[in-house]
Amino acid sequence: MGEKFDIGYVFTFFPKLAGTLQTTLIIVGGALLTSLIVGFLVALPRLYKVPVLQRLSQLYASFFRGTPILIQLFLFYYGLPEILKLVNIDVSRAPVLVFVILTYGLHTGAYVSETIRSAVASVDRGQVEAAYSVGMSGYQAFTRIVMPQALAIAVPVLSNVILALLKDTSLAFSLGVMEMTGKSQTLAALTNHFVESYISLALIYLVISMVLERLLIILERRLLRHESRAADPFPVFRRERFRRIRQWFTRERSVRLREEAQ
Repeated sequence: MGEKFDIGYVFTFFPKLAGTLQTTLIIVGGALLTSLIVGFLVALPRLYKVPVLQRLSQLYASFFRGTPILIQLFLFYYGLPEILKLVNIDVSRAPVLVFVILTYGLHTGAYVSETIRSAVASVDRGQVEAAYSVGMSGYQAFTRIVMPQALAIAVPVLSNVILALLKDTSLAFSLGVMEMTGKSQTLAALTNHFVESYISLALIYLVISMVLERLLIILERRLLRHESRAADPFPVFRRERFRRIRQWFTRERSVRLREEAQ
């Protein structure tokens, strides 16, 4: 049993947990960068239907989406060094953080690849054909036509993936990484105030999630700004109409003030 609840410990634990926030953000940032690169490379064979690579990408996505992240952490941390020893590569002295970022990156990359694949497939094929008809190459059509629209479609889904990645970093403590969850458990064990420690941890995660969510919403709006412009087919006419209305009100007000002065 823990000690009697004391709200003061919640605020006392905040700075101590914030000291390990950097480790958590390093895991999130490194894993996110890895997942975007891996997810894009894995999605390409399925988009272009490359025979052998398409099957391998499906197996990759099935494995990382179908097994718990905790099991994957153990497999990569304990199993990967043993496999690499067979080819005379020793990574046993590599920092545990490297294995954690690699595992989270590959795990998240499976979801990113599915998101990229579905987002690209949702773009109208007729736009690509129109790009070819005006002389664009395949690369130009993809980077100028397909990718901007696909990215705007994918951002809401990627937002959920990123927030899930942030919360999943709490499992890194199982390999001895002293991130926020590990620090929280250590503080709780030392002070015997478990509830206060976990409340502080939950609030920090909540604040970070809200900040990330807000940034991703801003990014989504910027990517979709072309749709808001397209929704207004007569922007110049509207501005001109508003200008005339404003002039009319100004003129009427001037007339009314002159009449009152007389």
